[in-house]
Amino acid sequence: MKILAGDIGGTKTRLALFDSRNETLENLQEQTYVSRQFSSLDAIIDQFLAPAGASPDAAGFGLAGPVHGRSCRITNLPWHIDADAMESRLGIPRVILLNDLEATAWGIGGLKQKDFLTLQEGTSNAMGNRMVIAAGTGLGQAGIFWDGARYHPFATEGGHCDFSPRNDLEFALHSWLGEKYGHVSWERVLSGPGLVDIHSFLCTHTATATPSWLADRMGMDDPAAVISQAAEAGSDQLCIDSLKLFVRLYGVETGNQALKTMATGGVFIGGGIAPRIIQWLKQAPFIQAFNDKGSMSSLMERMKVKVILNDKAALYGSALRLTARPGLPVKP
Repeated sequence: MKILAGDIGGTKTRLALFDSRNETLENLQEQTYVSRQFSSLDAIIDQFLAPAGASPDAAGFGLAGPVHGRSCRITNLPWHIDADAMESRLGIPRVILLNDLEATAWGIGGLKQKDFLTLQEGTSNAMGNRMVIAAGTGLGQAGIFWDGARYHPFATEGGHCDFSPRNDLEFALHSWLGEKYGHVSWERVLSGPGLVDIHSFLCTHTATATPSWLADRMGMDDPAAVISQAAEAGSDQLCIDSLKLFVRLYGVETGNQALKTMATGGVFIGGGIAPRIIQWLKQAPFIQAFNDKGSMSSLMERMKVKVILNDKAALYGSALRLTARPGLPVKP
C-alpha cells in the first residue's frame, strides 16, 4: 500500500510517500516546503505528487491545530483542511487527519533507540500511560493511554491552558504578557515566539537595551534562533537568562502534563526547539523543575524522560496510524 503522509506545521510542511508492508515503512519520496509560501495544503500536495505521477492508496496528515471530526483549521496558518473534500479531489480512497502531537505519539512506535536522548532514567521497565510535549511554532501536547497490552495516542490542546507563575519574576512575566495578549497560555511562553517574548520582557524588567548587533541579527533572522545561539555562545547575558527561564518553565509544564496523565510509562519531548537546546535541557534546572511537585516529587523521579531527536516522528506517525492494528505495541 502506498501512503501519502504529511507533517503540517505553521512554519514548514513535510510530505512523504511511503510503501507500507506489515506495519513497516519504506520512504519512496520526501520533500519539505515553507508553509506560508502556499495558499493551501492542496497546492503543496499537487506540487509534490506531480513529478512522479504517484497515486496513493491512502493519506494521513498530522496537523498543527485541533481536528474536529474530518476537518481542521491550522492554528498558525489560514488553512482549512477537509478530509472528505481531499478524498474526492485527489481520488484517494482514505484520508485521515490527526493533530500533529497525536501523530508524533504514533510515530514514537516507528523510531529506534538512537532517535532518543534520555534526560532522566526513571524506573526501568515501568509501564503505564505516556505523554508527548513539543515546543516549536506553538506548544503541542498529547497523551498515550496504556490499556495493559497496547498504547493508544490521543490529542489534547493542553498548550493553551493558563500559564501558572510561581515566583515574583514569573508573576511579572505573566502581567507583561497579559497586557500584550489578554489570555496568557503556556504556548505564549513555551514556543519560538514565547522565547522572543521572554527576552523582550527581561529587557523591560531589567531596563536593559538590546545591543545593536543582536537587534540587527534578530531583524534579519529567526529571532528565537538568534537568542538561543547567542545564549549558547555566551555572547549576551540577557539571552542566557532568557533561555534559562525558558528551560526552567519547560520543565515545569512538562511535569504538569506528566502528572495529569500519570505518565509512568514515559515522557517524550518533541518539537523543533528541544534538539537545538539539548545541552540546556541536560542541565539540572530542567529536571529539577520537572520533579518539583511537592508530595508527588518521588512519583516524578520514577518517570523516564526522553527527548525525541528524529524530527520525522510526526511524519512517520501519520503513516503508521493507517497501517497499525488498534494501538501501538510496547516499544520503545
